[in-house]
Amino acid sequence: MPYLRQIPAHLRRLLLPFSFLLTMLLVGCGGGSLLGEVSASATTFAPAEAAAPLTISYAVGRQANVDIYLLAVDGARYDLRRNEVRPASSEPYVLRFDGTAPTADPTILRRMLPPGDYQVVLAATAVDGQQAEVRLPLTLAGSEIPLPTIENLAVSPQTISPNADALDDIAEFTYRLPVTATVDISVTAPSGEVVPVVTREEEGPFEQHHVWNGKRPNGSLLSAGVYTYTVRAEDRYGNVVQRQGNIALEDVGHPEARIVAAYIAPQRVMLGSVITVTVRVRNTGTVPIRTYGPATGYEYSTDEVFSSVEAGRYTAQAGGFWRVGVDWDANSGGGALRYPFRWALSDRPPEAWSTPGVEDFLMPGEEVEIVGRVRMLRRETRMGFYVGLIQDGVGFFQDRTGRTIVEVGF
Repeated sequence: MPYLRQIPAHLRRLLLPFSFLLTMLLVGCGGGSLLGEVSASATTFAPAEAAAPLTISYAVGRQANVDIYLLAVDGARYDLRRNEVRPASSEPYVLRFDGTAPTADPTILRRMLPPGDYQVVLAATAVDGQQAEVRLPLTLAGSEIPLPTIENLAVSPQTISPNADALDDIAEFTYRLPVTATVDISVTAPSGEVVPVVTREEEGPFEQHHVWNGKRPNGSLLSAGVYTYTVRAEDRYGNVVQRQGNIALEDVGHPEARIVAAYIAPQRVMLGSVITVTVRVRNTGTVPIRTYGPATGYEYSTDEVFSSVEAGRYTAQAGGFWRVGVDWDANSGGGALRYPFRWALSDRPPEAWSTPGVEDFLMPGEEVEIVGRVRMLRRETRMGFYVGLIQDGVGFFQDRTGRTIVEVGF
């Protein structure tokens, strides 16, 4: 140590032990062994039968990038950790191995390794390029476990229009599981937003069925576009399988309409006479409104009900149609018998509808005038009539509007 020669001899004798200690500390700060002790909790491990995972512990004396993998006798490599940064630590690192490893298969994300003899390889590379490697023997015992494959997956329809018109408003997910698994289903938007459909639901080895309404869980609307759905199943051993595909959203929106004006006349009639109801309706929303029913000008009697006229033809189709209706205060029908007199939201004859005789559409911003007639056959002296907007099977979107008293003479 040349610097000590410049110090008097009697002082050098006092400083020499401290100089040696300082040198040892500096060597220690420069780094110790790259890899310290490496051990596994067992040399034989049966994943399907074990109550706890196998633990692999290792010490790192200097910061390093660490790979941990299993090497099969046929040379196949199964990565457990890949290029993980590990700072130097006096406490050992611990990896818990449940018998599974990730795969490069886009469908089988993680699977239990087949029984056989392996080597656990732990390799470390320091910042300066120094490398160290330790290998431990490991035998995986037991039998192979069947994967939670998602069989016969079908999503229908592949394009939905969530706008409450009862046409392709929902998508159905159907599939089969061969074993019990925990299932997640999600839909990813073009923006990257992930919308959960099913979350951590345990399902048995049966045919499965789920429905998605094209909306977020809180009911808010998503934008039109092409989305990616993911169905993922995980069994209790750690095997993970997933299937993906595309589903499109179009004509997205909440249907909205308003009664602009309603007139009921005359307000004094004789029994057997006809009152005329004139209603103007505007589509105030952003999506088309689907309609079907007796056409403008159709005449009811007060003894008839919408669902029974013309042999029930107007209720034979599935729900979701919008109509304008007329009811009166003393009507005791209630529930589905409310608004017994209903007409389609179209001012065109059925042969001129979008689908002649089947259905028509009230487009966004469009306004129509519907005229209905009701022949007065009930012996009531005062009848309080009113109009409303109805969506079949959904509800009454505008109720008890334009109330008018009609006096009936005998």
